[in-house]
Amino acid sequence: MTEKDKLILFNPLGKNNPITVQMLGICSALAVTSKLEPAFIMAVSVTAVIAFSNLILSLIRNTIPSRIRIIVQLLIVAALVTVINEILKAYAYDVSKQLSVFVGLIITNCIVMGRLEAFALGNRPWASFLDGVGNGLGYAVLLVIVAFFRELFGSGTLWNFQVMPQSFYDAGYCNNGLMILPPMALIIIACIIWIQRSRDKELQEK
Repeated sequence: MTEKDKLILFNPLGKNNPITVQMLGICSALAVTSKLEPAFIMAVSVTAVIAFSNLILSLIRNTIPSRIRIIVQLLIVAALVTVINEILKAYAYDVSKQLSVFVGLIITNCIVMGRLEAFALGNRPWASFLDGVGNGLGYAVLLVIVAFFRELFGSGTLWNFQVMPQSFYDAGYCNNGLMILPPMALIIIACIIWIQRSRDKELQEK
């Protein structure tokens, strides 16, 4: 893997994260992160859709008339989302029910459409695939971090397994019900953005 490939793959994990820097995909981060399991499944699903939609579009980009490119992009993404949705129904039905309409809404996820327009239309298939994987992983990392804290302090569990000792509850500890409400996801993301920008001078507004 060349240095350029490494930059494409790993840059979205930090300095160009789709959520904390590009400010994309925040809505789904608010909606599916009250529990770690659905957040992880959503993250994997979005990563797969971004990576393969980027790859497919890059392969056919020179054959697509400019005036219908958005329609073609939507068709590619919709087909991939349908496949993902059917796989979830077949192998992870309970999680599929928890995610509800949010799997279908991957079609309108700003990260997916943004990478197709900004990268896949102008780059080769391998680079486009890496860009999709990198941005998907950048999105996934944030979802998992937010879901970890929300489920741990909101429900006392992780992946639906009890992790808070019973002795804590016997001593008077109570789960923080606010953590499972969507506004707390926004607050946690804001804290992550603040920490990231305070550590990286390049991201600080001048």
